[in-house]
Amino acid sequence: MPRNQFQRMVYAFITVVITVHAYVFYSLYVVNGNTLMEINQTTGVIAALNKQGGVYMCGTYLPVWTCILIEFCIAYLLENLVGSPASFKLASRIFNPAKSHPMIFETAIICATVGIMCPAMSFIAAFLYYPYYMGLNAFTLLANWLKLVCFNFPFAFFTQLFFIQPVVRVVFKMLFRKEIRERKQQESGFQPENEQEVILDIFKRMDEIQEEIAHEHRRRKALEEDVHKIASK
Repeated sequence: MPRNQFQRMVYAFITVVITVHAYVFYSLYVVNGNTLMEINQTTGVIAALNKQGGVYMCGTYLPVWTCILIEFCIAYLLENLVGSPASFKLASRIFNPAKSHPMIFETAIICATVGIMCPAMSFIAAFLYYPYYMGLNAFTLLANWLKLVCFNFPFAFFTQLFFIQPVVRVVFKMLFRKEIRERKQQESGFQPENEQEVILDIFKRMDEIQEEIAHEHRRRKALEEDVHKIASK
């Protein structure tokens, strides 16, 4: 996982690049592919897009790569400003990053990110792809937004959890393999070299465990006193 702002921006960049291309493919081919071919009377989606002059966005027809660039810029800003910070805070409310297994905590972050980014990007897409030639209607916009959420959420959840994020982690580890290796060496901590150091390390760990147990006892005692006070009232 990224440890500084630069790494977080790189991680978000890789994620958004893969995600935007996946969503455009999903929207054009899976969701709207048959409709595009029927309207334009073609046997392929690319042929249908070429015949109609591109993808309908913002009241006009734009090339596919222009649509990808627009969605990328919006998604990248939203991910850095809202998605990434908010998802970490939501995951931290349930799981302690210092004590939870990294895979569990990363999965919680992915779920939180999907829960934030999917409705947000679907709402933006409802404006971008709204049929303005019919006139702007708030109820139609709301219906289109809900329809996009229903289409996009299952796709976002499963692709992010099982495909996109695993690929992003592999690419990220390749780019920052030196920093990750140095961080692991630092986190490995003290390595005992002889029997005396092993014994000292064991006693140190025992003291840490006893301190955690004592802290837990104090917390439970305080909780019992609070319960007793409430019951006595």
